[in-house]
Formats: sequence, structure tokens, C-alpha cells
Amino acid sequence: MATLKFLSIFIIYLAIVLGLVKSQDLEVGYYKKTCPNVEAIVKKAVADSISSDSTMAAPLLRMHFHDCFVRGCDGSVLLNSTKNNQAEKDAIANLSLRGFQVIDAAKSALEKQCPGTVSCADILALAARDAVSLINGPTWKVQLGRRDGRVSILSEATTKLPTPFDNFTTLKTTFGALGLSVKDLVVLSGGHTIGVSHCFSFGGRLYNFTGKGDMDPNMDKNYIAQLKTKCKSNDVTTTVQMDPGSATKFDTDYYTLVSKRRGLFVSDSTLLTDKQTRAYVLAQSSSGSTFFEDFGVSMVNMGKIGVLTGKEGEIRKQCAFIN
Repeated sequence: MATLKFLSIFIIYLAIVLGLVKSQDLEVGYYKKTCPNVEAIVKKAVADSISSDSTMAAPLLRMHFHDCFVRGCDGSVLLNSTKNNQAEKDAIANLSLRGFQVIDAAKSALEKQCPGTVSCADILALAARDAVSLINGPTWKVQLGRRDGRVSILSEATTKLPTPFDNFTTLKTTFGALGLSVKDLVVLSGGHTIGVSHCFSFGGRLYNFTGKGDMDPNMDKNYIAQLKTKCKSNDVTTTVQMDPGSATKFDTDYYTLVSKRRGLFVSDSTLLTDKQTRAYVLAQSSSGSTFFEDFGVSMVNMGKIGVLTGKEGEIRKQCAFIN
């Protein structure tokens, strides 16, 4: 027991040394003197986008996730590839990302009012919050002060992002390495209450789960039958809603689906295999849900991962290019 306690303390210390945990350098109201209208400007860009495309909230939330899980929340997912380097944006998991124009619109407006002041990483964190709140989801206070990274590498996105195929052990390891708890894992998984997925992300569960032409026994058979009417074997183009019927509404339906073995991904169904995450799923699918409050807390936790502050990194003039 003493050895485990020592290891836990050492891991936390190492994370601090390596810059994975630097929350003391972020603060609510960071731009109150240098760019007091930053939150209103970002929110307007997000609201304008969602008003014309109600499906845009999920991509903006997903983009923030994908940014923070690779090199921390430094805006590196926004960078374009160069002649000498393929960026995170070009990784297979990121090819379906969209909403870059929303971040660019916010950045352009901010550069006119507060040139060289607000980072793309902070814009992305605010946009994710606003996207959720504008579709009747929770809101939370976003700590700001991130600076933008100058490096974006395709291979890192390929290896560091969680996948729809991950089991609980893999997810726990991935999240834990970034300082996120098991509760953060199950709460942030709730982001799947909005958005769509391509069939190939779960098609194996329908047609060839173990390589023998079988179905995943952990998925409800009736749900599999429904999905098969939309997704053919080896379908790489069709998309389906992750939370059927309310894919543009932020709610607790995701947990109800998971509890009924109707989570779309292996990474969803695996939440029922761990005692702690299973208890959370069942609690949120019943009355008295704490999901909205919990989601805000976990998003703040995620937003602290690997941030660059002070004189680190830069404040990009355009989010797709280093200065």
C-alpha cells in the first residue's frame, strides 16, 4: 500500500514537472483588461454558426477534445500541414473534424479588436463551452491564458487520441496519463449525446466482431438490427446519430442508451464493465442526474492538460499557421 501511495505521488509530481498540470497559470477573466469582449465575440461566432447549422455544436466540442488529448490544449489541432510536416489535422481520426471556419471567424474578429492578444487555444476552449450551452446544455467558467503551440504532428494524433474501439483498461490508461480521473472518463464520454458517427467506427460490432462474421454480444440485438438497415458491411461513407432522435440536443439520453446496451461504440459499452463507471451510467439514466454539473467540472479539468502559458508558445495571428 505504501508503495502504491508513493507511486501515485511520484506520478503527480512528474506530471507537474512535465507541464501536464499547470492550472495555476490559467484564470477566469484572464483577458479582462487586454480584451474584455473576448467571450462575447467568440460566442457570437459560435451562435451565428449554430443558427445556420444546428449540427455544428458537436464538431466544435469534439475539436476541443482532440486538441487537448494531443500535446495538450495548445491549438495544435488547428494547424495546417507544411511541406516538411503532416499535422494532426491530417490524421485519420481528425479527417472528419469540421468547424474550423468558426474558430477562424472568431479569431478574425478578435484580431480586429485586440490584435495579438487571444490565443487560438483559448478560442477553442470558449467555443466548446458556448457550443454546448447554446443547445441547452450546461455552461461553465472557462479558465483562460493558454498560448498556442508551434508543433503539430500527424503520428501523435494517430497514437494518442482515444478510439471508438478502446476497452476500459485502454481508456483508463489514456485518460489517466493526462491527469484525468475515471469519473472524468465517464463524464466526458457523455459528450456522445450529440453528433454523428461514420459506420466504420462501429461496423465491426454489427458484422464481424471477432473476425468470424459475428455480432458483438454486448450490444442489444434489436439495436444491431436497426443499425444494419443503415450501415452495410464495410460502409465508410454513411453516418448515423450517436444519440438517435436528439443528436443536436445536449441531454442525459446517452447514459440511458448505454444502460440498455445501445451505446454505439465499444468505448461506450465498456463503461458497463467497470464498477465505478457502470454506477455512474445507471445513476445518470435515472432521475436526479448530476451530469450537467459534472460535465462542466470535467471540461475544466480537461482544459488544463499540457497548457502553454507565460512566454511559452505564441499567440498566432491565424489559427492555421504558426507566426
